[in-house]
Amino acid sequence: MDATFFFDPICPWTWRTSRWLVAVADARNLRVEWRAFSLAILNEGEIAPQFAEALAESGRALRLVEALRADGRHDDAGRFYTELGARTHDAGNPPGAKILDAAVEAAGLRDAAAALDDESWDQAVRESHALAYASAGPDIGSPVLLVPGAERGIHGPILTEIPGTDDALTIWDSLLPLIRMPAFHEVKRARH
Repeated sequence: MDATFFFDPICPWTWRTSRWLVAVADARNLRVEWRAFSLAILNEGEIAPQFAEALAESGRALRLVEALRADGRHDDAGRFYTELGARTHDAGNPPGAKILDAAVEAAGLRDAAAALDDESWDQAVRESHALAYASAGPDIGSPVLLVPGAERGIHGPILTEIPGTDDALTIWDSLLPLIRMPAFHEVKRARH
């Protein structure tokens, strides 16, 4: 794999970053491993009621992501996230059972759909989340990016919009050596 992208599908910042990474992967012929990062786990005990249902649906989606990863179906996991994000973030809909089912169908993943409701995948989601958190934390959220040759992952990059291909490649080419440099810690500015 050329990059591992840990994500929570409910996060709009993560969605933009994922579209950046997809553009880079397409342009550079990179392989991406899609892994679970759970905002529900990150915020256990502190989840506001208005977010509980959306986070529960996100957790169901992450079960499927980890089930696909366990089978080496990284492209299928990426395709599922693309279909889910188009139906939620792009269309302005909250995640729900019908939207998850439609994303599974559109991604051609009926054979794996049972994982959505299979609680035995919750441990794999927790392990993936813990790996991401350990690689880039503390004080992080979704997404986490990890690349070969790097001692640690990074939270982000956080993007306010999805860049065009040229800008996407510039970000990647600038970020990659920083991620791999042990002395590099953080670049940050306030969101607008």
